[in-house]
Amino acid sequence: MKVRKAVIPAAGLGTRMLPATKSIPKEMLPILDKPAIQYIVEEAIDSGIEDILIITNRGKHAIEDYFDYAPEIEEKLKRDNKLSLYEKIRHPAEFANIFFVRQKETKGLGHSVLCAKEFVGDEPFAVLLGDDIMVGEKPVTKQLIDAAEKYHASAVGAQWVSDDAVEKYCSLKIEELEERIYRMYDVIEKPKPEQKFSNYAILGRYVLTAEIFPILEKTPPGHGGEIQLTDGLCTLCKQSDMVAVDFDAKRYDTGNLEGFLEATFEFALRHPEAGPWLREYVSKGRFS
Repeated sequence: MKVRKAVIPAAGLGTRMLPATKSIPKEMLPILDKPAIQYIVEEAIDSGIEDILIITNRGKHAIEDYFDYAPEIEEKLKRDNKLSLYEKIRHPAEFANIFFVRQKETKGLGHSVLCAKEFVGDEPFAVLLGDDIMVGEKPVTKQLIDAAEKYHASAVGAQWVSDDAVEKYCSLKIEELEERIYRMYDVIEKPKPEQKFSNYAILGRYVLTAEIFPILEKTPPGHGGEIQLTDGLCTLCKQSDMVAVDFDAKRYDTGNLEGFLEATFEFALRHPEAGPWLREYVSKGRFS
């Protein structure tokens, strides 16, 4: 199973980050000097992905513009001999083969993935949610690809979460195959306490086969009146093999203010230029 395509759903309304996201796509909010979505794209590329489809909607043309050349700015930077900055702003346009399609109606994550049907064809593909930045020694998407190839199965990224978080995400029915890899038998979206299978929940990363598309086409609206990808996975894992990978990485949910600030602060501490300044700033208490 060679996975060379990835889908990044980025069509959400960004309501958790209003009012900023009224006119700026949440995926374009900067984490230091790069928009959040660039970290997602870089993970896909570092995992061996060749072709990337970003699902957008109305008002998100800034994402397309970002992954394009900017001739006027580039020429000025070259004239001013700011070649390092020139390379930085040109690089995103040369990452990989990046394509775009619009989700014309906001009908849920399952519907957003379904918009990638023609792009994917009959190949296996990765899905990386545009809110979730993962930081680990090995890219999370690569961890899932390796597990999918080993077990000839679809794979989801999962971690143990609190009882409160399970009710916000989903709950997996799983059985251990080896350390950090589980056979997945069932999943329920946003369960009530009495419906919970376990405290393992899917968090932002998937490697799926094209079998998911006919399933999603027949999946009725679920929680929130939307077509839930989780509901499609519930059907898929019962008719085909699926594994859950307890991925080794830290997850930042940049779709909410707390996660966005956490990522910004921790990335700044690790930055070779910003890190020393920030440590000094905090140590001297230069804020009130």
